[in-house]
Amino acid sequence: MHAKVKMIRNMFAKSDKKRDRDFTIPEGVKRIDDIRYGKDAKWNLLDVYMPEKIEGVHKTIISVHGGAWVYGEKETYQYYCMDLARRGFIVVNMNYRLAPENPFPAALEDINKTFWWVNTHGEEYQIDKKNLFVVGDSAGAQLASQYITLLENPEYQKVLKLKPPALNVKGVALNCGVYDMKSYYVNEKDDILKEYFKKDVSEDKIDVMKYMNEKFPPAYIMTAHGDFLKEHADPLYEKLRSLGVNCTYRMYGEEENQEIGHVFHLNIALKEAKECNDEECRFFDQQIQ
Repeated sequence: MHAKVKMIRNMFAKSDKKRDRDFTIPEGVKRIDDIRYGKDAKWNLLDVYMPEKIEGVHKTIISVHGGAWVYGEKETYQYYCMDLARRGFIVVNMNYRLAPENPFPAALEDINKTFWWVNTHGEEYQIDKKNLFVVGDSAGAQLASQYITLLENPEYQKVLKLKPPALNVKGVALNCGVYDMKSYYVNEKDDILKEYFKKDVSEDKIDVMKYMNEKFPPAYIMTAHGDFLKEHADPLYEKLRSLGVNCTYRMYGEEENQEIGHVFHLNIALKEAKECNDEECRFFDQQIQ
C-alpha cells in the first residue's frame, strides 16, 4: 500500500470526525442499519433512513460516498444522508469495497449489487423503484456518473461486463467530482489512481464520456470556488447539454473567498450546505411525475 493511501485515510478520518462531532439523529427520521446486500460481511452493508410517517412506497435517494476511491464508509455519511431523509426522501447509504485492497472495478460492482438489492428488496423498505435518485460526491460522483452511464448504455455494459437491473434513475446530483476519467487517468499520473487501478486498464473501460448518451437522467452538477476539482464540472455540463440532457450547474461560494470548498455540502451545519442540499432535493422533486 502506498504511503499516500495511509495519509489520506488518516487525514480524512480526522476531518470527518471533527465535522460530525456535534451532529445527532434528526427528529422524525428512523434508520435501519447494516443490511447485507452482497457477500462481503463488512463492505457489502447498507443503511436505510426514512421519514417516520410515510405510507406505501416513497421517493428514494441512493448515496455513493466519496473518499478518493480508497477511503470512506456509510458511517461517515450518516448525518448527511439522514439530513436528506429529513427533507422527505428515503435514503440508501451504502458501503462499497475500497482500493487498493479491492481495485477497479470492485466499487462499480458493489454499486451494481446495491441496485440489484433495491430491485429485489425495495418494496420491503418502502422504496419507490419508479422514483429513484442518486447523489455522489468527489470519487463518489465519478462512480455515480459512471454507473448511471452504464445503466443507460448496453454497449458500455458489455465493455465493463456488468449487467444492471432494469431500473431507471429519475435524477442525479453530482457534487465536486471527476468525470472525464480517461483524461484524468492519462494525464494525472497520480499515486492514488495507481492504487485504484493497480494495473494498466483498458482506456475504453474508463472512457465514460464516450458512452454517455441522451438517456442520462436530469443532472444537478455542483462545485465551489474553493473546490480543487472545480475545473471538472463544466466539461460534464457541456457534454450533457450537447446530448440534450436536462442539467443545472451551480458554483457555490465566492471567487475571492475560497472557504466554501470541496464537498462543503457534507457539513450540514453550513448555511451554504443547507442551500445546496435544499436545491438538490427540489431538483429531484421537479423530476417526479
